Amino acid sequence: MLPNQRLVNKGDNSIDKYTRLNHNIRATSLRVIDEQGDQLGVMSRSEALAAAEQRGLDLVEISPNANPPVAKIVDWGKYNYQKTKQAQKNKRSVKASEIKQMRFGLKISDHDLGVKLKKVTSFLEAGHKVKITIRYRGRELAHKEMGFKLADKVIDIYGETIAVEQKPQMAGKQLHFVIRASSSAKQSNKKTTEAETSIPSMNNTQSKEI
Repeated sequence: MLPNQRLVNKGDNSIDKYTRLNHNIRATSLRVIDEQGDQLGVMSRSEALAAAEQRGLDLVEISPNANPPVAKIVDWGKYNYQKTKQAQKNKRSVKASEIKQMRFGLKISDHDLGVKLKKVTSFLEAGHKVKITIRYRGRELAHKEMGFKLADKVIDIYGETIAVEQKPQMAGKQLHFVIRASSSAKQSNKKTTEAETSIPSMNNTQSKEI
């Protein structure tokens, strides 16, 4: 145990800059958990520190707002490493579920649409949802049905490899919808090389030509 351990800060590579260790714990009584996860009951601060010191470990305050606060006897280096790795994993999971954006005009060419949808495919394969926005310009607003036809075309191209999270709908001068990879597509890791105006397959099936 480190009797003079300071308040942990970011420089210590800790998971929480406010985590208190050992003699920096202020509570006079603590509910203590040992290194095996067993409850040792409510102890005074000095008793809890002594229990940790007897084991050659640290006392870390894990729930400071509980009544009484909860502290755990741990190997701080190992504990901090595991918690930091878990926090990084959780951060990656949140990032993977971000909604990506793809925009194009109503009169986009087949070639350009193919290029755009290849990028959409890469987003889907990475686990992202994709919000696709079709922009109307000037008199194109008099032909809103054309945007819905283009949206249906995109959805049909992907077929069963996607699920439509939000159906096509108008919002001002734009039509947008949200898609994500279907469960069956997520289970497949196979990819094929497609022609420039085709959509890369997410489940090893032949892509449809635009």
